[in-house]
Amino acid sequence: MIRLENTSGGAIAAAISAERHRQGSPTTGMVLTMLILTDEEFQSDATSGAVFAARQHPMRIVTVIPRPGRGSHSLDAEIAVGGDDGPGEVAVLRLRGELADHADSVVIPLLLSDTPVVAFWPSHAPAVPAEDTIGRHAQRRITDSATSEDPLEELRRRGRGYRPGDTDLSWSRLTPWRSILATVFDQPTATVTGCSITAESNNPSATLLATWLEKTLNTTVEITSTDSPGIQSVVITTESGEIAITRADGRTATLSQTGAPDALISLPRRDLTTLLNEDLRRLDPDDVYGWVIRSYAGKTA
Repeated sequence: MIRLENTSGGAIAAAISAERHRQGSPTTGMVLTMLILTDEEFQSDATSGAVFAARQHPMRIVTVIPRPGRGSHSLDAEIAVGGDDGPGEVAVLRLRGELADHADSVVIPLLLSDTPVVAFWPSHAPAVPAEDTIGRHAQRRITDSATSEDPLEELRRRGRGYRPGDTDLSWSRLTPWRSILATVFDQPTATVTGCSITAESNNPSATLLATWLEKTLNTTVEITSTDSPGIQSVVITTESGEIAITRADGRTATLSQTGAPDALISLPRRDLTTLLNEDLRRLDPDDVYGWVIRSYAGKTA
């Protein structure tokens, strides 16, 4: 770990380059730059998740922690290059004083040339990430509505401020559920007459899943709230019976269909590294997410 105090973005970039040179490993293997905009509460988990994701997507991780307040501005940095956690580069920056409002001037010298930029807000994302001073540099912008004090209002903000390239981890958490449901409907299925979801109260993933099912199946979806975490079940009613996916333990789900034997399916809750790895596999706009999040915002306007 290299520590720099009262430094600059250019000095940080030079320190990373010097450490790479000392180790004899060039930066040509880096496939992207990830900018994490966060506070002290979320910075450790967010940075660790990105570091482990760098095993699949070698990248430069720049975690920016604004700390506005009185006093002259200053920039302190902690730098790590390579090591046991993967091939990536990590710079954790703390911006103090007036500099906290000018993060873009600090991170621009740290962007790798000719590689995509991904911006990630673990919490407290701007209303329109694409118009943020950091977000406008990014091809992909990741938020997480689940960390908000009011997740459903946060979803509305995400929908109102959506631009192609935005995504939310609440949507990424749904990928296994959506995959199972899509597989079910790959087979001939009777006309759907209704649907219900059982999930934790104010769960943003459940809300997005309900919106997706309503738009895809052209039906009404009812959400029943419980005290258990996450999504527990999805039940689809058809003219010939029910299709139910039930996850009681957070690891394995049971798929039940009228007239067919039950099937066990692996459906574990996904950690941050898994979610980031999924979003980093494709940096083009997620049109389905855009369709769903804007539909939800329009429905609740």
